[in-house]
Amino acid sequence: MNRYFTILLFAFAVSGVSSSQDSSGYKISLTISGMENSFVSIAFHMGDKQYIKDTVITDEAGRGVFSGDESLEQGLYMVVMPDNRLFDIIIPDDQHFSLECNKDDFINTLSFEGSDENQYFVDYQKKWVDLQASAADLRNRLETNKSDKDSLDVLSVKLSEHEKVMIGFLNESADKYSGTILSQMIKVLIPVKAPNFEISPDISNPDSLRWVMTYIYNKDHFLDNLDLADPRLIRTPLLHSKLKVFFSSIIIQHPDSIYNEIVMVASRSSSNPETFRYVIGFLFNHFRGSQYMGHDEIIVRLADDYYLSGKADWATEEFLTGLRTDVERLRTNLIGVRATNLVMETYTGEWKSLYDIRSEFTILYFWEPDCGHCKTSTPALRDIYNKHKEENIEVFSICTQDNRDEWEAYIAENQLDWINGWDPSRSTHFDFYYNVNSTPMIYILNNDKVIIAKKIGVENIMRFIGNYRKYGGL
Repeated sequence: MNRYFTILLFAFAVSGVSSSQDSSGYKISLTISGMENSFVSIAFHMGDKQYIKDTVITDEAGRGVFSGDESLEQGLYMVVMPDNRLFDIIIPDDQHFSLECNKDDFINTLSFEGSDENQYFVDYQKKWVDLQASAADLRNRLETNKSDKDSLDVLSVKLSEHEKVMIGFLNESADKYSGTILSQMIKVLIPVKAPNFEISPDISNPDSLRWVMTYIYNKDHFLDNLDLADPRLIRTPLLHSKLKVFFSSIIIQHPDSIYNEIVMVASRSSSNPETFRYVIGFLFNHFRGSQYMGHDEIIVRLADDYYLSGKADWATEEFLTGLRTDVERLRTNLIGVRATNLVMETYTGEWKSLYDIRSEFTILYFWEPDCGHCKTSTPALRDIYNKHKEENIEVFSICTQDNRDEWEAYIAENQLDWINGWDPSRSTHFDFYYNVNSTPMIYILNNDKVIIAKKIGVENIMRFIGNYRKYGGL
C-alpha cells in the first residue's frame, strides 16, 4: 500500500502506556545499501498516528544498531529514512535480530536474520502485493470494458474468483502464522461477508427485510476477527481503523444503537488493561469530535459509565474535574430531555415563560448583535418565521449580550417580531442549561418543550420539522 506518514518526535515515557515487556532490551542491527552516513529512525504506530522511538546514524557501509535496555512494546513498527520513505517491521517478543535491504527497493531486497516472524512478514507482503496488483488490473479492465456486456460478464466472474483467492490466502496465512502478531494483523483484514438471505415469497417487503438482516449480520460480525484484548494491535494502524469504520459506517448513528456496541467493545477489551484504556480513549475522542446531532449523549454516558465511575483509573483528577463540568453543561440539553424553562423580560416589556408558549414547535435562538454568522442567520430565520409562523411555529430569541441599546436597535432594524428575550445578568443561567458557548445556536422543541433538535443550521429547520411531522418524531 502507498502511505504517507507524518512522523512526530515523541517521548514514549509520556505516552501513558505501561510497559508489558520484560527488561531484556532490544538490539536491531540494520544494513541499508544507499543509506550511508544517514539518519535512520524506528517509529511505532499508536492508533492513527506514528511516533519516533529511536534514531541512529549509519556508518559508511549503511550499518546501524537500534538498541535499548528496556524491550520495546510489541507491534508493527517502521524504519524511516530522512526523506520519509519507510518500510514496516514487526517487533515481536524476541527483539534481537538483524535486517538488510536496499534503499531503492525495500520490499524485494529486505531480509532478516534471527526473526522468523519478520521473514514471514516479508514473504506475506510480496504475495499480497502481487494479488492486489492482479485485482487492480481486473478492475481497470472492467472499467475499460464497461460498455461491452460480454467482456463485463467474463471479467466480473474472474474478479470474483480472484477475490476468493485473496480471502483464501488471508485465511491460510492467519492459520499458518497462528499466535504471532502477523497472524493477528492478517485476521483483521479478512472481510466478513453477510450470507445471501433467503426471504419467504410471502413477505410483502423483501428488500427491506433483507436490508435489516444484512445490517444486523454485519453489525454482529464486523469485529469477529479483531482480538480486542491483544495490546499488540494498539501499535498497528489496524485496531484504530477497524473501530473507526465500525462506529462511523457499520452502525446506525443513533445514540442507543451505538451505545449498545460501545458496551460490547468495552467488555471485550476489558480483560487487558492496556487495550481497555485504548478503546475507551478512542471512543471518547471519536464521539467528542462527532458532528452528528445527538452524539453528545454518548459522551455523557461514556463519562458516567467509565470515567466518573472510576473505571478509567488512568484519568487524572484534573481531567476528571474538567470532564464533570463539561458533562453537567450537556445533561440538561440532550435530545429527548425536556428543555429547562426560561422566564425573561421581552422587547415589548412583558415577561414571557418558555413553558407558556403554546405552539407545536418552538425554536430557541441564541444570538448576539456583533456575531458575524448571526448577521446572516438572523435575517434568514426571520424570513422563515414570517413565512411559516401561522403553521404553529414560534421563535423564542435570546440575546446573549448585555448592551440594551444594541439589542433594541438590532431588533428594530431587522424587524424581529417573534419573542425577543432579554437576560443581561444571566439570572436564568441560560448559558449553562443550554451550553451556549458560541452563537448563533438553535434548539427546536416540540409541543411538550422536549428538545428534538439542537445546533441545527437555519437552512435545515423546516426540512427537519417536515420530517418530524411526517414520521411522527421518530
